[in-house]
Amino acid sequence: MHKDLKVLYKEKVVPLMIKDFNYKNIEQVPKLVKISINRGLGDVSKNSKELELSLKEIATISGQQPTINKARKSVAGFKIREEMPVGGSVTLRRDRMYNFLTKLINIVLPRIRDFRGIDPNGFDGKGNYNLGLTEQLIFPEISYDQVTQMRGFDISIVTTAKTDEEALALLKNLGLPYKAI
Repeated sequence: MHKDLKVLYKEKVVPLMIKDFNYKNIEQVPKLVKISINRGLGDVSKNSKELELSLKEIATISGQQPTINKARKSVAGFKIREEMPVGGSVTLRRDRMYNFLTKLINIVLPRIRDFRGIDPNGFDGKGNYNLGLTEQLIFPEISYDQVTQMRGFDISIVTTAKTDEEALALLKNLGLPYKAI
């Protein structure tokens, strides 16, 4: 169906990037470092069963057990105490990162209703891309019956690119579908 992303990167993307950006060394070509999946839990932190379900969803989607993010300090306005769980996150590297990105490109993004491409303005100025998904049902592993509440999460794709332009070219060549500007 599709070529392994690692093979695609080595065979097609590296030569294309060298040609487009006039790199003198193969090590100058930007590469993927990691993908972070993060979900803030908000009011769920008070309900331990919802917290467990939410963390289980992240684990199912990523194939890796998430870490629980705890509040660093108390905030009375949000009824948050220090060390209270406020989110969950996973960092994917190497093969798991490539497998997740393959699934994101080929299965998940096409399942989004009225999908016309992802926003090319999600770069942070240092060559990393951030993407927010509003619901977890677009992942095939998540069953509709198991979902109690629609919750999205953030996906950060970290690259070694020096500029956003290089990172955009890298991710486009890997197959991420961007909207035309």
